[in-house]
Amino acid sequence: MKNLHYQRKIFHLLQLLRWNKPSGRLILLIPASWSLWLAPSAPPDITLFTLIMTGGILVSGVGCIANDLWDRNIDSRVERTQNRPLAQKAIKIRTALFLLLLLLLASLQIIFLLPGSSQILCLSLAIVSLVPILLYPSAKRWFKYPQAFLSLCWGFAVLIPWAASESTLNGGLVLQCCWLATMLWTFGFDTVYAMADKEDDKKLGLNSSAITLGKKAFGAVSLCYGLTSLLIGTSASVTGIGSIFWPIWFLASIGMQYEVFSLKRSKKHTTNFSRHFINQVVLGSLILFGLILGNT
Repeated sequence: MKNLHYQRKIFHLLQLLRWNKPSGRLILLIPASWSLWLAPSAPPDITLFTLIMTGGILVSGVGCIANDLWDRNIDSRVERTQNRPLAQKAIKIRTALFLLLLLLLASLQIIFLLPGSSQILCLSLAIVSLVPILLYPSAKRWFKYPQAFLSLCWGFAVLIPWAASESTLNGGLVLQCCWLATMLWTFGFDTVYAMADKEDDKKLGLNSSAITLGKKAFGAVSLCYGLTSLLIGTSASVTGIGSIFWPIWFLASIGMQYEVFSLKRSKKHTTNFSRHFINQVVLGSLILFGLILGNT
């Protein structure tokens, strides 16, 4: 009986961190990997890559806990989120706060394991990134486009790996395009994700880009994905990527547009929105695969 109790506690903690849903973690690690494979020193050292991926997972957990702490009184009234542990009161607030602090300290330790020449810059970026990461969950209460706020958070997933790899942010057009591509891609897929909660959010008086854009939402998502493809292609071209990248890039670009087209024609059901999110992980990974092959 006691073992069952502990198993439930562990499961609820995994739920809180969303570690039971790997697609949400991968979709943050993909832009970080884009950055590493577009940087001048690409391909990255295996130790650096491991540290960046570990740090990304830890920071992702911080964001999830912050989100659920902000929304614990709202999640129970939204169909998609009503079973989250804080909404169910399966985890105490002080436990969530302790875990949040623990992950922040672990993330800090990751920075001190990075190359010495990049530590100060990465630490500065990490501190700045905490502001939007911890405030983003509140944005739906006061900002018409909270997904743009999340995009800003995701942008640090490009800047910090680049800084760790190159010890500078003087990445020129390559870094700028990768950063913008990541933010646009994030705005696109999170707008679709927000569509699942659209009706519940309206009842609760919350904001989302899906609500604000209304019927223009699908067009906006399609535009975001198109610009993402163009910007990533520009970054890759400037680096002199190998020719094998381009057919893979083209396939992923077409895939992103097809995803919007098929979702627009389908029944607007929660499972379809979730599937779109997972498919973006696949397509983003496909672009990364092209970058890896193009750098060999």
